[in-house]
Amino acid sequence: MTAAARQSQLDVNKLAKRLRRLTGQAIADYHMIEDGDRVMVCLSGGKDSYTLLAMLRQLQAKAPVRFELVAVHLDQKQPGYDPDVLPGYLRSIGMPFEILEQDTYSVVKRVVPEGKTLCGLCSRLRRGALYSHAERAGFTKIALGHHRDDIVETLFLNLFYHSKLKAMPPKLLSDDGRHVVIRPLAYCKESDIAEYARIQGFPILPCNLCGSQETLQRKAIKQMLAEWERKTPGRIENVFRALTAVAPSQLADRTLFDFAALGRRHDGPPPSQADWLLGDAIAE
Repeated sequence: MTAAARQSQLDVNKLAKRLRRLTGQAIADYHMIEDGDRVMVCLSGGKDSYTLLAMLRQLQAKAPVRFELVAVHLDQKQPGYDPDVLPGYLRSIGMPFEILEQDTYSVVKRVVPEGKTLCGLCSRLRRGALYSHAERAGFTKIALGHHRDDIVETLFLNLFYHSKLKAMPPKLLSDDGRHVVIRPLAYCKESDIAEYARIQGFPILPCNLCGSQETLQRKAIKQMLAEWERKTPGRIENVFRALTAVAPSQLADRTLFDFAALGRRHDGPPPSQADWLLGDAIAE
């Protein structure tokens, strides 16, 4: 083996080790997986979910707890979809899997007006199908392939377009309280995942719905962050770290911090907003 080949292999090993370490760290920090868990790994056929599955399988072999992994893929009946690709790959690596079938593609194309964003409805339908299956099959955790960059992008999407300071948590309880959703790749950056997927040669399945839309708000945010990272390397990592070090008293959300009680010198309820605006009302 030449020196260049040895260096290349060393770089590949370092990349895999870094992704594995960060995945294990996120799992440990947020107590994502416990002994006896049955984890449904949602496999879309994209680079992120393939990498998620690979990291979880590698960690499973050495983990201090025992847990089961099952890859679950939703065939949404998109045109051009090859139903043999994923099963063939999963069989080749000896991975237990289940393929669900639901024609969400036709529903989305029928309901969403031409030119409007398809992601919202598509993701809701996909999430509903996967959650329902998780409940029927007795899975205790649902693993998704969202990574650090997805989380930061979601923060700015909510900030710019919805006036909300929120992102994607590494671990959450579904709205109905029935499912625990985990994102083990929360600490991993997208460029590392893309390079790992390229090296591994995962059989990527293209998306003909949201992936085909070039004017999505998320793509605009992604371009903005890429420009930031080009000009100021490390900025995305700093933004992500800020999400792990929130100081409610330094923001303005009255439901997270009791500003009314801060430095109060009198007992009893403070004057309400209506009390403060009473003079203006009389003047009008």
